[in-house]
Amino acid sequence: MRISTLIEAKGKSVFTIRRDATVADAVAMLCEQRVGALVVSEDGEHIEGIVSERDVIRRLNDLHGALVNEAVTAIMSTEVHTCVPEDDIESLMVTMTEHRIRHVPVLCDGVLCGIVSIGDVVKARMDELQKDRDELVDYIHAR
Repeated sequence: MRISTLIEAKGKSVFTIRRDATVADAVAMLCEQRVGALVVSEDGEHIEGIVSERDVIRRLNDLHGALVNEAVTAIMSTEVHTCVPEDDIESLMVTMTEHRIRHVPVLCDGVLCGIVSIGDVVKARMDELQKDRDELVDYIHAR
């Protein structure tokens, strides 16, 4: 299965936040949109970084309450692993596992066009396995 199949199913919506927004703004958006990560982007097309719930939690331990007034740039990850719609889910699973990441932005011709979470990948894989199971059961009953 290709990433493009996932994007078609879930949609191309990506929530972004500007680099000068505060961590409080990021936390509010994460909660409001019910997502685990925001792409840091000034124009909604080019990736400067990514900020996730994990980034917030890890820095909260260091800065405590002062964290909420910091800019998103203080906690965002600048090394962002990306994929393209033509990539397959198996290679994305390897990337997510090796780098211990849960969110991977999708680029179309170098421009942000979607985001895939580990939940999206697991759901797609489970759907594939269920389809295979159903086909095997149908095959057995047809005999």
